[in-house]
Amino acid sequence: MTVQLDTIPLPDWLPVSFLPLIIAGPCSAETEDQVLSTAHALVKIPQVKVFRAGIWKPRTRPSSFEGVGTIGLKWLQRVKKETGLLTTVEVANPQHVAEALDHNVDILWIGARTVVNPFSIQEISEVLKGVDIPVMIKNPLNPDIKTWIGALERLNYVGIKKIIAIHRGFSFFNRTPYRNSPMWEIPIELKRLFPTIPVIVDPSHICGDKDLIPATSQKALDLEMNGLMIETHIQPEEALTDKEQQLTPDQLKELISNLVIRKEYGTIEFENALEELRSEIDKLDEELIDILARRMTVVEEIGKYKKENNITILQLKRWSHIIRDRVLGGENLGLSRDFILKLLEAIHEESIQRQTEVMNRKS
Repeated sequence: MTVQLDTIPLPDWLPVSFLPLIIAGPCSAETEDQVLSTAHALVKIPQVKVFRAGIWKPRTRPSSFEGVGTIGLKWLQRVKKETGLLTTVEVANPQHVAEALDHNVDILWIGARTVVNPFSIQEISEVLKGVDIPVMIKNPLNPDIKTWIGALERLNYVGIKKIIAIHRGFSFFNRTPYRNSPMWEIPIELKRLFPTIPVIVDPSHICGDKDLIPATSQKALDLEMNGLMIETHIQPEEALTDKEQQLTPDQLKELISNLVIRKEYGTIEFENALEELRSEIDKLDEELIDILARRMTVVEEIGKYKKENNITILQLKRWSHIIRDRVLGGENLGLSRDFILKLLEAIHEESIQRQTEVMNRKS
């Protein structure tokens, strides 16, 4: 079931004649010259229509560079006047919102550290009640789609109809090549639940490494995301924050020129052939669900037998054997180890739950 919010489609309020939407600019506004030099280089790239820059930086350590503050908003006013680019800044509290509005910032964005706190989102929402301004909402630090949805709803309920969701990846304890795990299934689910809200991707924060940004940007478009927010600095090697993940304007131009914009639909012949393959998948899914249901029936029978014989639910030797055997079998059939492990863990969790329920039933 989809969730209906009162929003305005992106093409109806953002003056761009094409998608994907490209937002670019430095992680932090550091000096007036740095901001203006970057903006003048970016305006030469036709696809870039929005200039981003961090004015207030929510850093983990207070000794880190925490942004130039309000003076940076004056620099953004010059950017808009001299280049015609729209401007966007991150706001984290009502005071930030008031100052951004006073300096005619075109689009606000709410960062991951703020989204995770419903109290902060509510305070910002109250200040924006009755204000006609676009707001972009990043996903929270943790992989919790409900918190992300809550932020979208709070802004929409006070009358913000021009909304964009930003996927910037999630903090995750597993080590990966990425700074923040993409976990693409979460933004995909958000698009399913909120089909009218555009989702753009921030590959800079997902990757944390400029060398990974091109491939991640392409994957975002292949997954039908609506745009990209890419950190771009006139001299990344001298950046005061996140220098490893910022591109030069020339690198951004090259990245954009190499992006492949794929079609959503194909020819009649293509769609017919695709439908046949999808029908086959539907049949296999039905069989798979039926097999899983029958497996859980056997699991419950095992639970009853354990209860009758006063045996513990978790049998580590048996579980270890299943892991070794099923992973090997799956790999021999061309399935990845990670996929098999995730599948087995989900099945095992449900099995434990079923047997626990059986154990707790009164005779």
